[in-house]
Amino acid sequence: MESKVGIELYLVQGKGIGGRLKQYPEDFKVQEEIDIHGWEGEGDYVLAKVWSRNWETNRLVRRLSKELRMSRRRIRFAGTKDKRAVTEQWMSFETGMEVLSEVKIKDVELSDLREGYRSLYIGAHRGNRFEIIIRDLDVDLDEAEKISDRIGQKIRDDRGFPNWFGVQRFGTVRPITHIVGKHIIQGDFETAVKTYVANPIEGEQNECYQVRRSLEETWDYKQALKDYPHILTFERAVIQELVNNGEDYISAIDALPDNLLKMFVHAYQSYIFNRILSERMKEGLPLNDVVEGDVVLPANRDGSPELSNPITIEKRNLSRSSSMVRGGKAYVSAPLFGLKTEFSKGEMGEIERRVVAEEGLTREDFVVPQMRKLSSRGTRRPILAPIEDFDWRMNGSGLCLSFFLQKGSYATCLLREFMKLPDQEVNRYS
Repeated sequence: MESKVGIELYLVQGKGIGGRLKQYPEDFKVQEEIDIHGWEGEGDYVLAKVWSRNWETNRLVRRLSKELRMSRRRIRFAGTKDKRAVTEQWMSFETGMEVLSEVKIKDVELSDLREGYRSLYIGAHRGNRFEIIIRDLDVDLDEAEKISDRIGQKIRDDRGFPNWFGVQRFGTVRPITHIVGKHIIQGDFETAVKTYVANPIEGEQNECYQVRRSLEETWDYKQALKDYPHILTFERAVIQELVNNGEDYISAIDALPDNLLKMFVHAYQSYIFNRILSERMKEGLPLNDVVEGDVVLPANRDGSPELSNPITIEKRNLSRSSSMVRGGKAYVSAPLFGLKTEFSKGEMGEIERRVVAEEGLTREDFVVPQMRKLSSRGTRRPILAPIEDFDWRMNGSGLCLSFFLQKGSYATCLLREFMKLPDQEVNRYS
């Protein structure tokens, strides 16, 4: 499955420890770090710390909107969190304080309510702090400790690991988000909708598989609305729009939340990034050092990459830039391809151009005239995910890891280095 989303290599070669993630939600704890004081003040919003267990963020927002009887567009958050986990994050609500204090949802707690003068937005946080346990290892504990020490020390020495977009970016069971995005970029909204609501894939729940297969055979949306289980919340919303307005596929896909819609296009850009990163690693180019032609992003005070000030590496600045990258003060980057993307030069530029050409893309493809909000200028992303406060240890349950990652980096892409699962068993990450 990883190869289908462009992930092809490991930083650290050799045997892994196997195992399984998220046997219990408490095995995957995530605490979002954000300077919430920057949003505090007299205004129309309420800021709340939201603790949840076993809730994916989009579905939690949908439930909160129902509970509060308000549009989900009036609920904002900084980062999307996975379902099978215990998470703590901040959200902003365009409502009154007294309404939020009465919310009662199983395995959800709202606390530390305060007034805010503006709403949160995706990417407003600095990053996430993780505490994770890998259980049911494929090797005994002594061997697991030796393997983990070898892998952990390499990652610590390199100050990070390949900054892949993890499988969950594309859908752990149904990795099709980027495919939907590609169809949107091509202006083929009918295929985009059908790929999302139908397109049965082996491995998903049998009931879901069967209703998707039935719809793919008949394209009877009225019957599908009767048959689709309520667990397929977003698919039902799209199908309802088709029933109401006929086969208006643009209107149908627009029934989805804006952040999910944008995720389709972003997932396709993520797939292209993964492919470029794979090709760089195949060519033996470093992740934690520069070569001529690389585009480097200086680090901000908080360690995050400064996207607005890219530096192209030439002979004259090669030595200084190399010291900055190896010292964690700058990051080598690759493109999230879009309308305003500029390629690297040298060998890295050749890799980027080749991958984009193989996808049959031009910059102008990322202007979506039918849905302007889905157009994308593109940006750049570090090819190495920096890691802070990194520690690992064995206990009777398995391997315990704790670390901090900047926003946008995937904990599962660190964990895959330790686990080294066969591609077809990647669902053990979920």
